[in-house]
Amino acid sequence: MTSTKERRLLWLLAAVQFAHVVDFMILMPLGPGFMRMWSMEPAAFNRLVSVYTVVAGVSGLLAAPWMDRFDRRPMLLLFHGAFSVASWACACAQTPLQLLVARGFSGLAGGLAGTTVMAIVGDVVPPSRRGEAMGILTTAFSAAAALGVPIGLYLARALGWQAPFVVLGLLVMANGLLLARMLPPVRAHLEHPRPVGGLRALLGLLRQPPVGRGLAFMAVLVFGHFAIIPLLAPHLVGDLGLPEAAVPLVYLVGGVASAWTGPWIGRLSDRLGRRRVFGWLVLAAIPLTLAIALPGALPPWLVVLLAGSYFVFGSGRFVPAQALLSTVVMARDRGAFMSLASCVRDLAGGLSATLGGALVARTASGGLQHFGRLGWMAAAAALVTLWLVRTLRHAEEPPRAGSAP
Repeated sequence: MTSTKERRLLWLLAAVQFAHVVDFMILMPLGPGFMRMWSMEPAAFNRLVSVYTVVAGVSGLLAAPWMDRFDRRPMLLLFHGAFSVASWACACAQTPLQLLVARGFSGLAGGLAGTTVMAIVGDVVPPSRRGEAMGILTTAFSAAAALGVPIGLYLARALGWQAPFVVLGLLVMANGLLLARMLPPVRAHLEHPRPVGGLRALLGLLRQPPVGRGLAFMAVLVFGHFAIIPLLAPHLVGDLGLPEAAVPLVYLVGGVASAWTGPWIGRLSDRLGRRRVFGWLVLAAIPLTLAIALPGALPPWLVVLLAGSYFVFGSGRFVPAQALLSTVVMARDRGAFMSLASCVRDLAGGLSATLGGALVARTASGGLQHFGRLGWMAAAAALVTLWLVRTLRHAEEPPRAGSAP
């Protein structure tokens, strides 16, 4: 695949990821409004957030034995189409329970689509450029924060909370049409299939030490990140004194900054080493995490600056991390491994969000008591990832005829 076609494909996949990330992120800044509208406690709202990741994790585990047995193109089209339906189901929800079920459906479809996207990137991009490729995909997260979330909040404020999900469903449909037209077949992983498939292949994969180390690394990384993310908006408003109208500004500043730095971090990790760059980002993210999580009113400009910086360094860790994980196994196992990694990622995020909701309580003034504990938990998990990243090793892949160099 030529570099021009490769980049065009990466930006198309980034557009797919953009819709999935907006769908996941949009609920979190709506937290203060949902808590007022439905008289929800933090733990109940966190369930609305965590059900997405828990269902996505379970679906990833169930799909892992079969992810490498089919052309990835029709799989992505199927999962992405289901995701469009799920977005409209969220818009139709009338009660917290209905929204909970719809969010679970979104997690099922979006999680499998995201897993397929990561497997496609691992198949078509050589390891030497995979850091930059992950940086391009990261712009989807940044654009979701900078554009998707603020626009979604504006729509929710002007037309009702259902409006962002209606618009998102239309966007996903448009993305699906582009995928059907532009995404080529992705079948290189079928050239050297495993001698056995299904559950036996999955169990054999899990017995490989590099796989266990990679999954542990992903679990701890996500656990620390999601310790504070789901309840960040209510914390900024209720504890740090940020006006609720300024919440979109946090996502705009953080999203624009991380959109600019994501590809740069990817190129830097390819050039200087992914473990080294990951370590630098972790060491920068820890003090920012504690500065945001510890209680005490701050000037709004400082809250926006700290939260925006956390977007850059906290989310930036995932660029070299994903590039490292894409090299842990050979191509024939990549879909299954990425599915397992997505499963672990989503379950760890769901567990972290659920635990976070249990550790904090809503105060009479609207703040979150004990939110600082989540900051210390996130910092401790970040330190553990510095040790785990040193255990990851590259899988040696023999060159395949007709594959990209």
